[in-house]
Amino acid sequence: MRIGLISDTHLPSLLRDLDELGPEIGEFLATVDVILHGGDVTAPAVLDWCAQFTDVLVARGNNDVFFDPRMAPVQRIDIEGWRIAMTHELRPESRPMSDLLRSSTGGDHVDILIGGDTHVERLEYRDGVVLVNSGSPILPHHKSTRLGTLGLLEIEGSSLRASVFKVGETEGLPNPATDLSLEIERNGTH
Repeated sequence: MRIGLISDTHLPSLLRDLDELGPEIGEFLATVDVILHGGDVTAPAVLDWCAQFTDVLVARGNNDVFFDPRMAPVQRIDIEGWRIAMTHELRPESRPMSDLLRSSTGGDHVDILIGGDTHVERLEYRDGVVLVNSGSPILPHHKSTRLGTLGLLEIEGSSLRASVFKVGETEGLPNPATDLSLEIERNGTH
């Protein structure tokens, strides 16, 4: 199963929709089975845009002041036996994993913990949990509007491949992000 990760779209703002930066974001989302949005959507139209590709679930961000049934403060899903939790706010992400889990899931253990808010990509395997922040596809590292990052989780039984990657480059505005990836097996090897 291919899970697309996106966060911190903050639209509409300088852009009306994600297509205004080019086709790259939509082309990627068209290849996934489900989209998990880490919050700061800011308008239901963004969720509708994502939903043209596949189902979307959202963790409510601090700038999401509207109601949508696809949105909750914490999303919990199970995909092929992998327990996934997603919330917008995990700052600071460097805290001990037990603290991150306590603040996001009430202490329940998950295999994958997804956050947003920072606009900075992060991917690590720590204390038996994959921690991932896909950054922002349009405001990477809080720079001006330009192509940024997206994330991908590929789950096949006991195998997980995770990546956060640059969507592309915007002419005259370098993408400050770094591509990240990891692979683990259910038994914890990576």
